[in-house]
Amino acid sequence: MVSSNKTKYLASGVFAAVIWGFFAIPLRNLQGYPSEQILYYRIFTSLLVIWLAIFLFRRKELLADISYFKQIDGLKRRQLIYQIVGATILLVLNWYTFIYAINNVSIKSGAFAYMVCPLITAFGGFIILKEHLYKIQIVALVLATVSILMLATGSLLEVTWSVVIAALYAFYLIIQRKMQGLDKLNVLAVQITISVIMMLPFFIYQHTGLPLESSFWLNIVLIAVLFTVFPLFLSLFALIGIPSSTLGIIIYINPIIAFAVAIIYFKEKIDPHQLTAYALLLFAVFLFNWNLIKGMITFKRN
Repeated sequence: MVSSNKTKYLASGVFAAVIWGFFAIPLRNLQGYPSEQILYYRIFTSLLVIWLAIFLFRRKELLADISYFKQIDGLKRRQLIYQIVGATILLVLNWYTFIYAINNVSIKSGAFAYMVCPLITAFGGFIILKEHLYKIQIVALVLATVSILMLATGSLLEVTWSVVIAALYAFYLIIQRKMQGLDKLNVLAVQITISVIMMLPFFIYQHTGLPLESSFWLNIVLIAVLFTVFPLFLSLFALIGIPSSTLGIIIYINPIIAFAVAIIYFKEKIDPHQLTAYALLLFAVFLFNWNLIKGMITFKRN
């Protein structure tokens, strides 16, 4: 009965990862537009969508967070503000570099970034947050580094973009992990609000008129709703019933689908050298999460 009750949470996590795996399709539909323009309208539209969702469905959580923020002492409040602003800058840079890489470098570079990202997050957590790593996980990180170096010999440009995208999001997650006591969706709403304030001067300076093509707005709304806010809701719902470590395993569905989309749908070529490096990274991911996978297998048998 317990596993049956958890099915809906597991399905929500899987569905979110599957959705993100197809993110390259609407982005490629906007390939003719500048990356910064796509970023501006993605952020602006996401701002409207997320605050509308909060005011309609999560006002109780919003009021609780406002009350919590007023009650904490000045030092903790300042630390929280610095963390939110710092995480926002990393998130905006991650969004921009991902959009640019998908439309100007290759879809594989974006997919590879989110294969590497959890490993960089783990390494950053080990160095910065002093989180414990098992020996087998350290071996996995070494193998992942080898796979990155192998890819760098094939296409230094692709792997550089991949590592930059992954590192930005990894350190964003590390800061998010340090933030406690606030609803994650409310934090994201505040971060998107700050990002709009940050981007507004650049938008006004570069503004040449609103795009009039209906296809542009259709894809922007699709990106904001289906590929930003909706999968985030699913991920948060999944965390109610499954551990974050389990969700971390599920997220790897994202880059696997993204690679398939790149090769099958967009006909991007992959040579044997790259395939070997990707396979090594996939093995490193499997090795890094072996203790969790073993525990999940044991749990199912019981």
